Amino acid sequence: MTDTIDRVDVIVASPTRNYVTVRITTADGIVGLGDATVNGRELAVASYLRDHVAPLLIGRDPGAIEDTWQYLYRGVYWRRGPITMAAIGGVDMALWDILGKRTGQPVYQLLGGRVRNRIPAYRHAFGWDLPALLDQVDAHLADGCTHVRVQTGVPGLTTVYGVSKDPVYEPAGRTVRPIEECWDAESYLTYFPGVLAKVREHVGDQVGLLHDAHHRLTPNQAARLAKAVEPSGLFWLEDVTPAEDPEALRLVRQHSTTPLAIGEVFNTIWDCQRLIEDRLIDYVRTAIVHAGGISHCRKIFALAEVHGVQAAPHGPSDVSPVAFAASLHLAAATHNFGIAEYMGYPDLVHEAFPHAWAFAEGALQPGDAPGLGVDLDEAILAAHEYTPAYLPVARRLDGTLTDW
Repeated sequence: MTDTIDRVDVIVASPTRNYVTVRITTADGIVGLGDATVNGRELAVASYLRDHVAPLLIGRDPGAIEDTWQYLYRGVYWRRGPITMAAIGGVDMALWDILGKRTGQPVYQLLGGRVRNRIPAYRHAFGWDLPALLDQVDAHLADGCTHVRVQTGVPGLTTVYGVSKDPVYEPAGRTVRPIEECWDAESYLTYFPGVLAKVREHVGDQVGLLHDAHHRLTPNQAARLAKAVEPSGLFWLEDVTPAEDPEALRLVRQHSTTPLAIGEVFNTIWDCQRLIEDRLIDYVRTAIVHAGGISHCRKIFALAEVHGVQAAPHGPSDVSPVAFAASLHLAAATHNFGIAEYMGYPDLVHEAFPHAWAFAEGALQPGDAPGLGVDLDEAILAAHEYTPAYLPVARRLDGTLTDW
């Protein structure tokens, strides 16, 4: 390839929430987009890209995607971590986007072609009480969904992960410092299994139900929860213990057959290698943006396939429609892909990032546009400047900090 990288722009904007977009332009005028957003640390990754990555890319071959990935990963010495890997991920996506546009093919075709004609997705439902939760579940089912994540309020707690008094759940607060939430594991463990049983009774056996404990339980508490919800037949129980300790999930496995999902905070294949090889999880949740882009995530998913683990990339609305598109293209071409997470986006985000991917009747399609099939509206992004926002922190009732 005779084309070279001519320009690298890093765009930080907040069309309802903050996103970091990498835009790479080649000497031939081909433009590729990538997402490098790290929720609550957007300026850190933007600085890393502008100061330490962009200058290294000028003059490189945009088609040398794997070599560029290795150059940015191995060449830095200070490897891994969310900031480094998100920066690499943003560049990687943009280079795949360029290759697709140059060849006139959607990225999934470059990855080996489709292995499925639709990408199943799950939606989020929440409610402070059971009637409110069931209303949201019913709305998603009426929209054609067959899989729904359920999160509920807990009596005695004024804040609970995944639940909001507003119609739309947005955890990142636009405040000068993180909001502090309260947490009590015993109240949650006593209350939630009963709620889940009532949701299962309401929807019947044909609907996949998912739940996210969000890293808040000890190994013993996690095993207790996994066993307690077995009669309700969860599709998966997510992040039931802090992800840093793989041995915790071994204990859970010894006590329950409830399927386990984890990995949204992982950044490399080495973070999840033992969990996959020892079959301690059923779904690996690494996000395309936070685990080094398409090039690295496809290696994680290939390792998972060998060990009977399915891929289910993290896909909340704090990754932009660019990263979401990359996830869908990889899903379309990955045999052991399990399910996609789709929280949805506000209308302004759809307008800021026009895209070929689409959601309908409980499933997603990546679209057939060349590359990733996502553009950006510079006027909208310019009109919505970065605003500081932070994910909450959590404290137990005695005041000690715990995982949020």
